[in-house]
Amino acid sequence: MLDASVSPLGPPRGTLVVLGGGDDDPLLILLAGLLPDRNAPIEVLTTATRRQPARTAAAYAHALHLLGCPHVRHLQVDETHPADDSATLVRLRRAALVFMSGGDQERLTDFLLNTEFLGVLKAKYQHEPGFLLAGTSAGASAVAEFMLVDGHGWRSLLSGRIAVKPGLGLLPGVLLDQHFAERGRYPRLLHAVLAQPALLGVGLSEETGLVIRPGQPAEVFGDEAVVVVDAARATHNNLPGLPDGHVISGHGLQLHVLVAGQRLDVGTREVMR
Repeated sequence: MLDASVSPLGPPRGTLVVLGGGDDDPLLILLAGLLPDRNAPIEVLTTATRRQPARTAAAYAHALHLLGCPHVRHLQVDETHPADDSATLVRLRRAALVFMSGGDQERLTDFLLNTEFLGVLKAKYQHEPGFLLAGTSAGASAVAEFMLVDGHGWRSLLSGRIAVKPGLGLLPGVLLDQHFAERGRYPRLLHAVLAQPALLGVGLSEETGLVIRPGQPAEVFGDEAVVVVDAARATHNNLPGLPDGHVISGHGLQLHVLVAGQRLDVGTREVMR
């Protein structure tokens, strides 16, 4: 099995941090502490934020300024700001931290997939020591290979009632969901991994996330829990050929509930206390 933290070029040299949404002050404190130099350039990418993105970026800039990070700018990629604008790419290449805000994760893939921007972002994460890529809520979901974009409550246990789409691909082999416990998203994550057992399902509760440092397992931080669902060794799965609207069934799935300080190797699927 391919280690999701390792590419054919070796393990990424950057650090990836994802949060399940909610109060992100602890995430910003963590990021400020991870920066090699707090004077380094930080870009707040608000592509997922449909309403008042400038206000969102200003709020993050203010919070980071209070943490001693003076050089925070609003990086706009949206309907009127193309991802591959030359000035945007220059700023991306200089950034020490790219922080992706919440909102609608499909906007991130709509505007970033198949762009030079995404190629530069992946190259920085792969090759640049000390580079930080972080996301909260939708900004977290989008970094994985796949993301859940639809599915609500118990109806998510009916075939055809969820939607999974490609993410940005920085975590191969992983499907991320966010606001996990708070919005009752267990059923849709179970459905998603039964539909694609090769994917490792990871549900991030609010104020809780993962930090993935170079060459290390992902480590949980925050006040709540990260739920991991693994259907790779399921002994029964009725989804193949099941008509829409019928109840799904799976036996032998593995489920882990991880709290702060516990670790997950997303390649081997091993959990560590």
